[in-house]
Amino acid sequence: MIKHLITLCFVALFLAACSSNETQKSDDNYDQDTANGRYQYSQDHAPTEIPPLDDVEDAVPRYEPYSRGGNKDYTVRGVDYEVWRDITKLTERGGASWYGNKFHGHLTSNGERYNMFAMSAAHKNLPLPSYVQVTNLENNKQIIVRVNDRGPFHEGRIIDLSYAAANKLDIIKAGTGQVEIKLLHFPEETDTSALYEEQSEAVNGNYSIQYLVTSSAEKAELLTQKATHKYHAMTYFEQKGDLYYLRVGPLSSQTKANRLLSEIREEFGKAYIIHTK
Repeated sequence: MIKHLITLCFVALFLAACSSNETQKSDDNYDQDTANGRYQYSQDHAPTEIPPLDDVEDAVPRYEPYSRGGNKDYTVRGVDYEVWRDITKLTERGGASWYGNKFHGHLTSNGERYNMFAMSAAHKNLPLPSYVQVTNLENNKQIIVRVNDRGPFHEGRIIDLSYAAANKLDIIKAGTGQVEIKLLHFPEETDTSALYEEQSEAVNGNYSIQYLVTSSAEKAELLTQKATHKYHAMTYFEQKGDLYYLRVGPLSSQTKANRLLSEIREEFGKAYIIHTK
């Protein structure tokens, strides 16, 4: 009887070891790491305490050497993924999702700590790190994020955004949204600020800064005239129904818009950049 029990224990240990090996082979960080106790939470969710996010700046695109980690081809859930190490141009449309508190503070695919309040993102194929411009196709809101992680591994989704990035695009409540992403690539040893401005003007069209919405036509006229003199830029307002959307622009690039945005936010804290095509 004792020999029989010892044999059963040995078999159970052997099967557990096999199961552990299979878990490692699956390479599915999002599901298996939860099972292995890596994450505190089993389900992802929004943070319970949210700091002010209006002043979170977009990532500043520049040349960066690729990370030593996270840039090899890999397999998740039995699917092989290729890392596009030599890519210089990319325009892609599809679904965007976001990931939050479950992964906050844990290592990203290139070995950094994930910060859900920073402007970062995950992509299945882009080399790490990369910079991409993300446009919400429903409201034309636009951001720039730094890609330092892998995912999302769901059909139809092309990018996983940090909580802060998703908040700027207004997709937190819905959970997902349709977006267009454009790779911002910089060769080594270039004047990245000048090159980025050149890319913005050539590829990305015109930008405006929306700083206020009012139902008063008189107020819209008055503030538009005031903004023209104060910011030394073209201004206009757009009427939709009973509301007037006050904007500064159009501006030739997002670089110029970013420079002006900080000044406008001193008076209008919720001002943001929109892409006008």
